[in-house]
Amino acid sequence: MTAYTATVTVRLKRGVLDPEAETTRRALERLGFSLEALRSADRFEIDLEAASADEAADRADEMAERLLANPTIHDYDVAVDER
Repeated sequence: MTAYTATVTVRLKRGVLDPEAETTRRALERLGFSLEALRSADRFEIDLEAASADEAADRADEMAERLLANPTIHDYDVAVDER
């Protein structure tokens, strides 16, 4: 078994209201920053042991599907790095 860190980034799908990002975008614009759009995201770092990077990614993907993300309103990405 090898030690991996799986990073799951969960964000709202385009078109779903994101009040946290909207508030932050307005604050950044008041500070003089120009931007087209801003979306908030949650990032989960999961340390796990697996036989391969693919197995670690599959397990993290299942975690995202079952708990970390709501597929109706969220998109998510999984990245795996060996520790």
